[in-house]
Amino acid sequence: MRRITVLRLSHRVGRDERVTTHVGLTARAFGASGIVISGDEDRDVIESLTRVTELWGGPFEVRYVKDWRGYLRSAKASGAYVVHLTMYGLPLPEVLGELRRVLAEREMVVVVGSSKVPREVYEVADANVSIGNQPHSEVAALAVFLDRLLDGLVFRISFSDAKVRVVPDPRRKVVLRRREKALAEDPKPSDDKLL
Repeated sequence: MRRITVLRLSHRVGRDERVTTHVGLTARAFGASGIVISGDEDRDVIESLTRVTELWGGPFEVRYVKDWRGYLRSAKASGAYVVHLTMYGLPLPEVLGELRRVLAEREMVVVVGSSKVPREVYEVADANVSIGNQPHSEVAALAVFLDRLLDGLVFRISFSDAKVRVVPDPRRKVVLRRREKALAEDPKPSDDKLL
C-alpha cells in the first residue's frame, strides 16, 4: 500500500481548531501517513497532533503549507492521485475498486475542505468522491472513506513506538504504558504494566 496524505483546506484560527484536530486524529487512527494543513498557520493544532503521535505512536507526519495549490501541483507532478471528498462527487461504492487499484500503485492525497471549497479543487482532483449526498461532517466523511478504502485497517493498526496502548476490555478501561524516560517520574507506569 502506498502513502495516503490528507490535505485539510482553509483552516481558520479561532474557528476550526477542534475540527481540524479531529480530521488529523481520524487520519492517523484510520491509516493515513500524514496531514498537511493549509489556510491559517496554527502551531497549536500542529503541536497537538504531534504530541498524540509521540504518545500513541506513528509514523504520522503533520505539517503546514501556505500554498495548497502549489502543494497539489507538486504532489500530482510526483505521481500522486488526488481524491476530493465532497457530497457532490461520485458515490464511494461506485469508485472504490478503482481507488484501491490506484492506491496499490500510487500515493494518494485526500482533500478535505473547511470553508467553501474553491472550484479549482474539483478540477484538479483525479476523483471527486461522495460519502453520501446529504450534509455531513468532513471528519465523518474521512473516517468512512479511509475505513472502506483500507478495508477496516483501523482495527488492525499497531504502532511499535507507542508509549500508550488501549487493551480491549468489555467492562473497564485498560491502558498499557511502556516505561520511557518521559514517564519515569509518573509513579503509575512501569515496564508494560497494565493500569
